[in-house]
Amino acid sequence: MDVVKLSDYTGGWFIGDFAPTMAANPDFEVCLKRYSAGDTEPIHYQFECTEYTVVVAGRCRIGDYELGPDDILRIHPMEAAGFEALTDVVLVAVKTPSKPFDKVVGSPA
Repeated sequence: MDVVKLSDYTGGWFIGDFAPTMAANPDFEVCLKRYSAGDTEPIHYQFECTEYTVVVAGRCRIGDYELGPDDILRIHPMEAAGFEALTDVVLVAVKTPSKPFDKVVGSPA
């Protein structure tokens, strides 16, 4: 067994094809993120990756959707979405495949 801290990883991403990682994997990435109410992330999209986000606790807006506990959102490649934490929120995200440089800030042309 190995025990590590989430804080040892960048932005909550702890599995994927990047460093540091707990398990290098080119097929998918996994993260756990915590946000405070009012936190935002800019509109962005992925060229090739699909991202699945599960709301564990709290409420947030991703794109046009307001999400709460147990909601799962799939964002397809080339779909742009921003993020706003409506309350303190905890998310788990899985992105497939693992392509750390696939994210583009803004909306596709």
